[in-house]
Amino acid sequence: MVLASGLPFEKAKVNPNWPRLAYGPAPAKGQQAEREYLDIYLTEPVAADKVRPALEGVAPAGIQLLSMQRVPYALPSVQNLAAAARYRIEGDFAAYSPVQPAETFFNAARIDVVTRAENGLTFTQNAKPFVLEAKTLAPGRLGLTLACVDGKWFRPQTLLAAWLGIEIPPREEDLTLNEFTFIREGLFWRDSAGALHLI
Repeated sequence: MVLASGLPFEKAKVNPNWPRLAYGPAPAKGQQAEREYLDIYLTEPVAADKVRPALEGVAPAGIQLLSMQRVPYALPSVQNLAAAARYRIEGDFAAYSPVQPAETFFNAARIDVVTRAENGLTFTQNAKPFVLEAKTLAPGRLGLTLACVDGKWFRPQTLLAAWLGIEIPPREEDLTLNEFTFIREGLFWRDSAGALHLI
């Protein structure tokens, strides 16, 4: 789209025929996303109301530009700006007979996530700093807002498994939970007062 748009794009270092782009945090394995994020670097200032039609005019079927804004070069990229992510998780939670309602588990003072290593030893991590909000949206639908802490993200699959009592394998990325759908609704940045805003 950038190549076909005619925009004055900055060239990528790896290949001068490609535009320089910076993608936001990608959804992890087993996750869907309602929106993706991309920084496009241009060689000269162009107003967002000029960039948008240039890209929309060459967008393939199925791609919709949700929002666009000009960002001063000195500001962090989306990758570094993202402070939280909101997920919608859908599935039959009741089938696992959770001991506690989701709100009780995730709003507790401590959220223990226990993983078992290949040698049989267990490792317990407190995931509370990563969980900003948990809310039952409807039967079989959970909203979960997770923070990025010291550059690390917690997978919603792992947290759901901890709540439902599903054993977490030594490598968390091997935890798939195919009977549930994990949808990242959006990424958020945090202002100086601590409030979150959708990027």
